[in-house]
Amino acid sequence: MKFKNQENQRNQKTSGIEPTLFWRISEDIPQSLSWLMIFLSIFLPLLCWFLFANYSGINPKFLPSPSDVVKALIRLWQAGFLTQDIAASFSRVTLGFLLSTVVAIPLGIMMGSFASIRSLFEPIIGIVRYMPAPAFIPLLIIYLGIDEAPKIALIFIGTVFFNILMIMDGIKFIPKDLIETTYTLGGSRWQILSLVITPYIVPNIIDTFRVNIATSWNLVVVAELVAASEGLGKRILLAQRFLKTDEIFACLIVLGLIGFALDLSFRLLLRFTCKWALD
Repeated sequence: MKFKNQENQRNQKTSGIEPTLFWRISEDIPQSLSWLMIFLSIFLPLLCWFLFANYSGINPKFLPSPSDVVKALIRLWQAGFLTQDIAASFSRVTLGFLLSTVVAIPLGIMMGSFASIRSLFEPIIGIVRYMPAPAFIPLLIIYLGIDEAPKIALIFIGTVFFNILMIMDGIKFIPKDLIETTYTLGGSRWQILSLVITPYIVPNIIDTFRVNIATSWNLVVVAELVAASEGLGKRILLAQRFLKTDEIFACLIVLGLIGFALDLSFRLLLRFTCKWALD
């Protein structure tokens, strides 16, 4: 890695581009600079929000200050609404997304491994995935009622097809030499699927889930806006009815923090379980 970085720097110098600490192409930056960038990415938006809310003359009903939002968070927490809504939304996302993974992993692997399976399923999946998942809400309510089932089904429909196609695409990057070598050593078709293809695309599967879990949270809020007695989406709808914008901001921040925690969890899972793929 050291020699590769030195070679990249030499190439930049010979091309007339002087490498700098900030503008390095495809190279890591010092940890201190990385932490500084992370801090600024959070601090600057908060500063702009504070300045606009307090000095622009905008009505606090339309743009609450950060302190008002913190007070709303505390109020929702003390009333028990926050934990109740987070638990309801999280359980729906977990069930819906888990169901999609149960279908997506085997079907995605089969479609990526066998052209016949890909030809059978890819056209219909390619059509259905362009249908907006929220458009299925009326049908889901008619078929499944207004309890938990339609909300979970909506999350399933909105994520399963993207999971399948992204897992399928990951198999394209498996070196054919690995498969041919396995055949040469006497490996069977099942051994290639279970011992070569599946382990190789585990990092791709984890990264796919890390990206698409965000869609699940978008959809659960949509589902709760339509029909729910609890959940972060329902809390946002109730706050909108009574013009409690501070509670709307509070719920949005909670959604962002949950998403960030999930993204970080998938990154850590990838780092600790697939170290060989990060080298």
